[in-house]
Amino acid sequence: NYQPLSLSQIRAKYDDRTMYNPGWKYNHWEQKGVPIRIEVGPRDIEKQQVRTVIRSTGEKIDEKIDGLGALLNTKLGTIQVNMLQAARKTRDEHLVQVTEWKDFVPNLEKSNMVLTPWCGGEHQDWEEWVKNKSREESLAEGEEEDAQTATSVAAKTLCIPFTQPDLPKGTKCIASGMDATCWVLWGRSY
Repeated sequence: NYQPLSLSQIRAKYDDRTMYNPGWKYNHWEQKGVPIRIEVGPRDIEKQQVRTVIRSTGEKIDEKIDGLGALLNTKLGTIQVNMLQAARKTRDEHLVQVTEWKDFVPNLEKSNMVLTPWCGGEHQDWEEWVKNKSREESLAEGEEEDAQTATSVAAKTLCIPFTQPDLPKGTKCIASGMDATCWVLWGRSY
């Protein structure tokens, strides 16, 4: 009752390169982000089974070949849900709302994304000011920039979120002191 994985809308790559050992191949595909590795050895063929290895958890399970496509589709759905939940949790734990400059750079230094009141995208001069000032303050606090990469300790705008928190009338932009028109998300490149 074996059916090709392609009938289950699953792309699979058979790595038959003989110049590399299995460990090298496992690492190669893990680095590429392949979510499930399927291992098949001589004993697995005898038993009509495969070993699945989940990249995100390291879980290894022997599975029967019959129904493998449906099983893998279910596993892929579960992996996607779990990884999205973990990413959102990490993002939410590192998202800080700040309304005063004195709190801005210290929160960046904690690897947080910082949501601040902003005077609007038409004020690029103030965006440049934030970039320069945050870099200057971070370097003064002992942060170091990697001279060999483009990574900077300066803040940069990430986006103006579609979903905006309430912005009380009279809230001032964190940089210019003008009336804020929106919230903007800042972060660093790592």
